[in-house]
Formats: sequence, structure tokens, C-alpha cells
Amino acid sequence: MKPELISKPLQAKTPAPAAVHLQTIGPEEAGQRLDNYLLRWAKGVPKSHVYRIIRSGEVRVNKKRAEPTTRLIEGDVVRVPPVRIAEPAQMAAVNTAQTKSRAQGYSDKMPILYEDEALLIVNKPAGLAVHGGSGIALGVIETLRITRPELKFIELVHRLDRDTSGVLLLAKKRSALVELHRQIREGQTDKRYFLLAHGEIAQGAGVMQLKFALHKYLLPNGERRVRVDPDGLPSHTALRVIKTMKRGGAAITLAEAQLKTGRTHQIRVHLQKLGHAILGDDKYGFEDQDKIIKSKRLYLHAHLAGFTHPRTGEKMRIESPLPAEFAAMMKNFEVPAEKSRATDTPND
Repeated sequence: MKPELISKPLQAKTPAPAAVHLQTIGPEEAGQRLDNYLLRWAKGVPKSHVYRIIRSGEVRVNKKRAEPTTRLIEGDVVRVPPVRIAEPAQMAAVNTAQTKSRAQGYSDKMPILYEDEALLIVNKPAGLAVHGGSGIALGVIETLRITRPELKFIELVHRLDRDTSGVLLLAKKRSALVELHRQIREGQTDKRYFLLAHGEIAQGAGVMQLKFALHKYLLPNGERRVRVDPDGLPSHTALRVIKTMKRGGAAITLAEAQLKTGRTHQIRVHLQKLGHAILGDDKYGFEDQDKIIKSKRLYLHAHLAGFTHPRTGEKMRIESPLPAEFAAMMKNFEVPAEKSRATDTPND
């Protein structure tokens, strides 16, 4: 009797062993990056663990190693090693009243710039991640899935760093997601950012072409970093100085950066390499100078997205105004008359 009495509760509490999963990609999953597919499929698994099993080769696509950025196509077979997927009861926690309240608060601070049957474009605030993971419970995508339950499909078209604000595209149809990803891969989109940088960036007529190869690596704690490296991937940013401002011995520059490629932290690392890090950049910036001028955020804002509408073929140009924090910072600096390009200054 004793073994029987002991074994029953043990069996009830012991979860079934995790097993290898073979997932065949269907038409609804096709077009996604491997990391995005796994982050959605392996709900409850830490984001850092998902990236680790990809990079270690434990995840296979058609029996071959794959990168996080690998695009999945219909018919691909994805092998996922044993991982603990969150139980339904754990996932239900996302629908608690407290979580719904937090999501609504985030949504209220995220104005919709454009919406139709295929697209949802929002003005993401600084400080809000685009998706949860690594200790972040709610990002833009989770917020929208909670506050807009009528949306049967909603996926990020691209990403913005957590501390970057501005135009963020999401697709409400799989076909729209696939088409916009194609446009991004083929360089048919236009993404531009306003930034405030330390120092006075010297620029003659025209636009500066910043072309530095970038290498992505991980810190011991698993956090991503990027550095300029001759053996890295090619990257290209077009930088246009709008105006420079001075206050005492300090100077800052307002500029527009146009992405020609879309590498991780590209603009931030390019400006660091130039010797003019972006204000408030806690990864690649100048901490001492940020303290002097009292930077309160990363002064990088995605102000324009240009693309072709995936359904109508219409040329789209979605813009977001310069955030109030930019204008407040610039008011603290004197604008030398000979340096000002007032006609080019956005909303200041």
C-alpha cells in the first residue's frame, strides 16, 4: 500500500518529459524568420534560450544548421530540441486583469498612425520593447494581442530597439507580411530616423555615406552587442546633418539617418564610430557627456517609413512627428546662425 500511496502524487506532479519536435512549415508560417517562428511557437521559453539553441545547432531546418534570420518556406521541416513549453494555465496568466490593465496603459501611449485591413502602423514610444522576452512580459505585439483580440493575425514587419521611438509596421495578413519582407530584402523600402548626437558633426554639401562592416556578438550575460569589424557584414547609413547647437563648451547635432541596410544597432554603432555617439545611448554612448547634459532617453526616432502597399500597390509614406523630448533638449542649446539649416528643421 505504501508504494502505491507514494507513487500516485508523484505521477500527478511529474510533467511529461520534453521531446524533440518536428514542425512542418505551412502556408501560414511561410515567410517568417526562424527566430520569430520559434519565439511564437515556444511560448514560455526564455528568448535567450531560443537564440542559444539556434546558435548551438540544436535547431535544424531540413536537417541543416540555420541562422536566426533564416527565412522559412512552405514545406520546410524544423527540428526543435526538447524544451519546456508553458502549460495552458501559465499562458492564461497573460489574461489576468492586472496584465490587461498594463497592456491598455501601453496601448494608450501608442497612437495609431495608419490602419486598414492589411496593415497596422503605430507610433511606438521609447522604452517599450517590440516583443516580450528576457524579463519583459509585455511588448508591442503582446499589447496588441491583448487589447485587440479581434485581430486573428498580427505580426511585426520589422523591429525597433526598445529605447527607439517612432514608426513601427505590423501586418494583419500573412500575405502582407510576406510581401513587405520581400520589399525589405530587396531594398525597396525607405526608413529614416531623426537623431541627436554628441558634438558638432562636420559635413559639407550633400550627404555623408557611412559604410562600416558590422559584427554581432554576445556579452557573457547573453546581451547582444555590435562592433565595427572588417570581417563583419556590410552596412550603409546615409547621414544628413540638419543643424548643430552649442551651449557653453558642449555641442549637439540634429541629423537624419537613412538606412540603406538594416543591421542590428546599425545607426547607433555608425555614429559611435564617427565619434559622435547618440545622446542617451547606454550601449554605445558617452556616459559622462550624457550626465552633463542630462539625457533622459535614447535620442533616436524612426520618423518616416516608405513602402509600397502590399495589396493596393499604392506608394505609402508614413511619418511620425519629432518627439517632445527632442524639442526640449534642443531648446537648451543655442543654435549658431551660420550653422542653422532652418528650412530643413523638422517641427522644432
